Amino acid sequence: MNGPEPPPISAELDALLRRMRLPYVRRDAPEVLAVAKAQRWEPAEVLKVLLVAEVVGRDKATRAIRRKSAGFPSGKSFDTFDEQASSIPPPTQSGLRSLEWISRHENLALAGPSGTGKSHFVEALGHLAIEEGLRVSWFSLETLTQTISRAKVDASVPRVVARICRADLIVVDDIGMLPAGQEAAEAFYRLVDAAYERRSIAVTSNLHPSGFDTIMPKTLATATVDRLLHHAHVVLTDGASLRLSAALAGKGVASLG
Repeated sequence: MNGPEPPPISAELDALLRRMRLPYVRRDAPEVLAVAKAQRWEPAEVLKVLLVAEVVGRDKATRAIRRKSAGFPSGKSFDTFDEQASSIPPPTQSGLRSLEWISRHENLALAGPSGTGKSHFVEALGHLAIEEGLRVSWFSLETLTQTISRAKVDASVPRVVARICRADLIVVDDIGMLPAGQEAAEAFYRLVDAAYERRSIAVTSNLHPSGFDTIMPKTLATATVDRLLHHAHVVLTDGASLRLSAALAGKGVASLG
């Protein structure tokens, strides 16, 4: 604010706001009260402005916490996603960005060659979901397996899986880059089974989900894919690696000149 600093609120009011845990009202109160006095606001308007500040502040803090707890790998969003370069059809991009499929507890499977923008697109969807007030959890198949395996030590697997399923969108990235053994297949099955028709799962893979039985035990792969694809949008990407194209165009690193 231009001009002199507004007078601070009284120590008594400051203590009350601290006790009531209204940090954003406490932060904005001096300026709002000074403006209200100068412009002769109605008391109801003062209350409204302060409560809006609290709601906006809390929502922003909640989104920051959810973004951190989601475990995103790189912070990529739609701000850096090239819609024109993507092989995902524009109507499909638009439909998925509406996030309506998450509200219907539908799944998403993106399959295609490495470097075709699968992870970037799904991470951007995750950030968008958080902006819309949803919860997101991000795993690679390896980190999901580690999480479930640790829970076996104290027999807390059901509790850990239930905690993961509190998220509205659960992402398992880069399935198929490495062979998946019994333990990984079991962890993936547990998650998909628990989330089935209750939460949305998005997976990215260089394999079509129908080919997951080539990288994990067939019985578990069949049961998992059956549940995963029952209510799912399957999107196939193609073309050359966008990462390689960027590197060949000199966009992969900063100039040394």
